[in-house]
Amino acid sequence: MEWYGALGLLLGAIMVLMATAMPVALAFLAANILGAWIFMGGGAGIIQLLDNGFGAVTSFALVPIPLFLLMGELFFFTGLGTRMFGAIDKLLGRLPGRLSYVTVIGGTGFSTLSGSSMGSTALLGALMVPEMIERGYKRHMSIGPILGTGGLAIIIPPSALAVLLATLARVDVGALLLAGVVPGLILAGLYVATIWLQVKIDPDAAPAYEVPYMSLGEKLKLVMRDVVPMLSVMVLTVAGMIGGVFTPSEAAAFGALGVLILAAIFRGLTWESLVESIRGALKVTLMAYLIVFGSATFSQLLAFSGASSGLIDWATGFELSALAMLCVMFAVLLLLGMFMEQISIMLLTVPIFFPLAQSLGFDPVWFGLVMLLALEISFTTPPFGLLLFVMKGVAPPGTTMRDIYGAAFPFIGCSLLLVALLVAFPQLALWLPGR
Repeated sequence: MEWYGALGLLLGAIMVLMATAMPVALAFLAANILGAWIFMGGGAGIIQLLDNGFGAVTSFALVPIPLFLLMGELFFFTGLGTRMFGAIDKLLGRLPGRLSYVTVIGGTGFSTLSGSSMGSTALLGALMVPEMIERGYKRHMSIGPILGTGGLAIIIPPSALAVLLATLARVDVGALLLAGVVPGLILAGLYVATIWLQVKIDPDAAPAYEVPYMSLGEKLKLVMRDVVPMLSVMVLTVAGMIGGVFTPSEAAAFGALGVLILAAIFRGLTWESLVESIRGALKVTLMAYLIVFGSATFSQLLAFSGASSGLIDWATGFELSALAMLCVMFAVLLLLGMFMEQISIMLLTVPIFFPLAQSLGFDPVWFGLVMLLALEISFTTPPFGLLLFVMKGVAPPGTTMRDIYGAAFPFIGCSLLLVALLVAFPQLALWLPGR
């Protein structure tokens, strides 16, 4: 069978099964079994494929995923996130648009610990939007920063999605996590600048209101009690990886333990919060491991059938420049993001895009970060970005999809600007991992 026939058969089977509402992981598994029967010699091929899949699932590189997820769940269910938001809110005083800044600053901190864009957006939307609307903020000032900040969870470590992408693409997990630090902070800074510009153009978009006066001593006490302990977990985790003290797996264990200790100190650690945190982390972990199993076997089938090499030869035969091919791959990710969730996109594209990127001479860590940014942007791309609908679900009554689309565009622009900066200056991502 020609390479395009094999590729069409495998992708077509997956699409048909997904269209029947079969879970993504099971759709990949069923299509892989069909492919193994056809391309790898029937029953013996299926056994070999399953053995290889189990080998991928038992990889030590996957250990950070459940631990990072547990960090985020504990941070949410024990109330540590609410404490940090409240403290930042009080510290900013009468700053115009301060609740929008609170969303970006506090949301960035929460995103680093949660690792979940959808979870971050749901929490911030439920917590901040009603308060901001009540204070007279226009809808784009309340919704936009939340849509943008939710996406920071993807690139700022610890990010479970980055670990999953690195595992699927066989890229150094620690390097990809560290590569997101500087670009993530730049993106948060671009969001702050966007809010400042919006308030400057339209002061009525975020009216000021009276807040209780706090002395310098009270502010310092608040910072040390409710902000520094939470952020120190993230800082020490990342610093440990930079300094070579921790491997990514050890850093994840250290971070989870740190959040657990903080929850106990602040008396937020109850039996109920612990059970809910473990249950939430377990659900996503099981899904992630099924995804890894399906992706590993899918990659092997693409290679065994000749689809991978045939597709690379076909794509590079157009004699497009590396930058033009990067734009094509980026556009495909944005298009898929309008209709699919991120893990499904990764399953479909990683086995194809990473070999192609390496053939074009792109650093795999750099390309992995660009791909994460594309996934982040696709999450808020109208008309069907998933974060847009998460926001619609938690926004106050009367909020229309048009309001949400309009609020998202400036922050999508910030992310696209960051991608342009990474293309022009790759060392923004590669400097910290030492590549």
